[in-house]
Parts: sequence; structure tokens; C-alpha cells
Amino acid sequence: MTASNEVNGFSSHDGSNQGACTPTAPLAPGLYVPTVAFFTAEDSIDEETTAAHAKRLVEAGVTGIVTHGSNGEAVHLDHAERQLVTRITRSVMDAAGKRDMPLIVGCGSQSTRETIQLCREAAESGGTHALVLPPAYYGSLLSTDLIMLHFKAVADASPVPLLIYNFPGACSGLDLSSDTILALAEHPNIVGVKLTCGNTGKLARVVAGTRGTAFRTFGGSADFAVQTLAVGGHGVIAGLANVAPKACAEVMRLWAQGKTEEATLLQGIVAGGDWTAIKGGFVSVKAALRRYYGYGGEPRKPCAFLEGKALEAQMQGFAELVETEKKLDALA
Repeated sequence: MTASNEVNGFSSHDGSNQGACTPTAPLAPGLYVPTVAFFTAEDSIDEETTAAHAKRLVEAGVTGIVTHGSNGEAVHLDHAERQLVTRITRSVMDAAGKRDMPLIVGCGSQSTRETIQLCREAAESGGTHALVLPPAYYGSLLSTDLIMLHFKAVADASPVPLLIYNFPGACSGLDLSSDTILALAEHPNIVGVKLTCGNTGKLARVVAGTRGTAFRTFGGSADFAVQTLAVGGHGVIAGLANVAPKACAEVMRLWAQGKTEEATLLQGIVAGGDWTAIKGGFVSVKAALRRYYGYGGEPRKPCAFLEGKALEAQMQGFAELVETEKKLDALA
């Protein structure tokens, strides 16, 4: 291995970004938040709001932040915009004294070449890990073996460790099996998985098959945090936490303390809010930020907010959750 230096708790190669690095520590269990993207009225990155939102999440005590997940409108951003958002987020974390806080960067693309490029750009921008969706646009032409070769090639070349992102809804229905995930978990630079498929049986199998290793298994939605923890999962990567980070974290805190009844009751409130976010996608999350916290901005076209009675009904779906979040804020 060439000479290396420590960056954000991970070994990186000599500035060249060639080849995979070796993590010095596994990802901490907990709540990770895939942030939404913010735009100005002129449709450029809203740097001020990006920083303010990241600061709010850090101060709420989240375990880590994810840029350019499915909540982050990554498909609406060019490479320079992606790097800008990640740099701003990293700078906020560092300024808050959280230099070791993980910053996971969505790096999925349809070609192996561009996925590797995105991983290298993520590292250059301060990311500690890459979250990679499987390529699916030419799904009928891609066998499981080819998809596994894709992940292994990216992992071989990436300067930051990879998490597999299994989200059939964003991949034309492509759903990686537990067998495939466990096989990929043997690669030293593939260190975790986000399961937005919601298959808790799969989650339990992956946890069991990687027990005793540094591999981390995360639920991909706030509405099954208790179910994730009950089978030994390591937390959730949850877009709903943009709206209610303390409530989402509190579910896991209560469970860890053995307060299972309280955790289950709060999980029900969180799941109710998350159903609104699941149905409305990132647009509903941004609408909730605008309604309840006074910031957020428009989604990038062609996406748009609901209007009138439809918007009011959507916002009502978040009401109980936001009330719970504000109560937790008051107790802090």
C-alpha cells in the first residue's frame, strides 16, 4: 500500500484517489439522514440553506449525514453541484467539531466508469463513504453476475468504502437478494447496506450472515426502525429524519434502553408520518420543511409541490409527528 494519511477517520491514498482505502473503524450504529437538496429562485444550489439544514441535523444529534440519496435529487444535479453540496455539508460538520462524523455520498450511476468517478469526487469533497445503487436502466441485459462485477469493480477503485443501496423503487424493480448482498459483503471495501426494499426477512438474513464482522446493515426507512433493531440491525438511513430527526432517533434510544413499549408507541407515530413521506417522496419532505420550519424551497422541475386541498391533506399527514418533534425539542 502506498503512503497514506488519515482523513475523517479513514485512510486515503496520497491524494491520488487511485484504488480502495481501508476503513479504520466500522460505521457507528444509529440514525443517518439522507438530506434533501435546496435551490434558489434562480435554480442554483442554495448554499446558505444547505448549510443551515446540515447544522440543524448535526445539532439534533444524528449519527451521520447522507448527501445525494434518493431524497437528495441526485438525478437532478450535475457533478459540480453534487460536489458543492457535499463540501458544504462536510464544512458544517467540521465546524461543529464533528470531523469524525460519517458523511455518506450517493454515487450510483448507470455505468461502472461514472460510478467510480462519482466515488472519487465524493472523496475529494469530504465524503467518508459512497452509497451505490445497482445499475438498472438496462436491467433486462444485466445478470446478477454482471451486477456483482459492477460493485466489485467500483469497490476495487473507490477511495472510500461502499454501502450497497437496495431500493427497487428507484431501480425499475431490481431487488438484490440476501445471497447477492452477503456475497458482496465479503469484499473488504464494501462495508454496509441500506435496505429500502423494506424486506425485514432479508435484513435479518444479512445481519445473521455478517455477524461478527464490520459490515453494517441499515433499514432504509424510519417506519421499520424497531423491526430493524429487533433482528440486530445497526440503525436506519431515513429521509423522514429531515423533518423529525429527534423523534426518529428517540425510537432507537428507547429501544436500546429496553423501553420497548414506549419505543413501539413512538414507532407508530413515526410510521404514520413516514407513510406520508413515502407516498409523496422527497417533494413532500420539502413541503413539510417549508410548512413547519419555514425553509426548503421548490423541488427542481419537472417535480412540483401539490396545491390546495391536496397539499393540506398531505401536510396533515405530518402533523402528529411534527408535534412530537417539537415536544422533544422542548425537552432538550
